[in-house]
Amino acid sequence: MKPSHPSVVVQPSRWSLLVWIFLCFIVALALALLIVQPALAQKKITAAEAKDHIGETVTVCGNVVSTRYAASTRGQPTFLNLDKPYPSQVFTVVIWGSNRNKFGAPEVDYMGKRICATGKITEYRGTPEVIAEAPAQITVESSR
Repeated sequence: MKPSHPSVVVQPSRWSLLVWIFLCFIVALALALLIVQPALAQKKITAAEAKDHIGETVTVCGNVVSTRYAASTRGQPTFLNLDKPYPSQVFTVVIWGSNRNKFGAPEVDYMGKRICATGKITEYRGTPEVIAEAPAQITVESSR
């Protein structure tokens, strides 16, 4: 039995397809900006302010006043202490041995410099810290 009404296939015009593609592009761009924007507009704080931002992903800036590469310690961490030297440090950037080769000799390269480290702030024994896994997380600020 044949259907009582003929089948009609409507094909969209080239113009409507272009409009549809353009709208999809705009929506995708808006979603990408919502995801990327927080990373681009990263909040900068001082090393002393880090204790009030545990759990947040921010950029912490300060002067590297003491460093230590603990080669014989489990995990072979490198510590970059900002603004006050160990054991009174107010903030620490930790680079684990598994990532150390990406940084060269960070305990030498960053010593005495003003740096900014971006990452999620955690706390270890009362001291806020950021674990740096890639060199892009640490920038050296130019002299003012």
